[in-house]
Amino acid sequence: MLGFAPAPGRPLFVLFGSSIVQFSFSNGGWGAALADIYARKADILLRGYIGWNSRRALQVIDKIFPKDSPVQPSLVIVYFGGNDSVAAHSSGLGPHVPLEEYIDNMRKIADHLKSLSEKTRVIFLSCPPLNEETLRKSTSTVLSEIVRTNETCRLYSEACVSLCKEMDLKVVDLWNAMQKRDDWATACFTDGLHLSEEGSKIVVEEILRILKEAEWDPCLHWKAMPTEFGEDSPYDLVSSSGQSTVNPSDWTFHRTIQWD
Repeated sequence: MLGFAPAPGRPLFVLFGSSIVQFSFSNGGWGAALADIYARKADILLRGYIGWNSRRALQVIDKIFPKDSPVQPSLVIVYFGGNDSVAAHSSGLGPHVPLEEYIDNMRKIADHLKSLSEKTRVIFLSCPPLNEETLRKSTSTVLSEIVRTNETCRLYSEACVSLCKEMDLKVVDLWNAMQKRDDWATACFTDGLHLSEEGSKIVVEEILRILKEAEWDPCLHWKAMPTEFGEDSPYDLVSSSGQSTVNPSDWTFHRTIQWD
């Protein structure tokens, strides 16, 4: 049993998925951006597993998210699908999961997460597109041929979005969100598959949009959440008048992007 132990009273956000989640704290990733945005507001916990598919995630979900944990997450952001969509290998080995089973697995993952508590919210990320040519050039020769196509990514993305509509879940449609940029194929990936800083910016924007628009109680958008130990203090920086202090708790000047 893993369970969670966030700071007392501070909400817990868990990022759960495959390499797009595991790598989300690297190279200006979206997980690192969320951790900065939610500094002193929520703890961002990474549960990312490179190479995993929905089948493997379902095998251990009770260990990662035990129902009897004394602390349950306020938000779980889930991404699986890219590895599921890889073409089946002739040996029967590998990450491929047939589309109908993928849908069923994701439904079971959603049901489990929704059952953790009345206040646990869930956002799914659908399968993003990929740059097939760049990916072919960057794939290691240690591996057998890996067949990934944009067409299968589209099918798995659409299946995820449809499932979320059916289950009344929030979803980021990464397949379409990425392709709103004309240069998405070169700008959004480091190797044709995994997200660059530019690709991660899109993920953050879409997640924040959902959190701002969702009619959840409590609201989980960062601007609506209290800042931990944000009260004024005589130990804050002294103002130019020399007669008072200035509370810096909610300053965001250090960010190159002023997130909404």
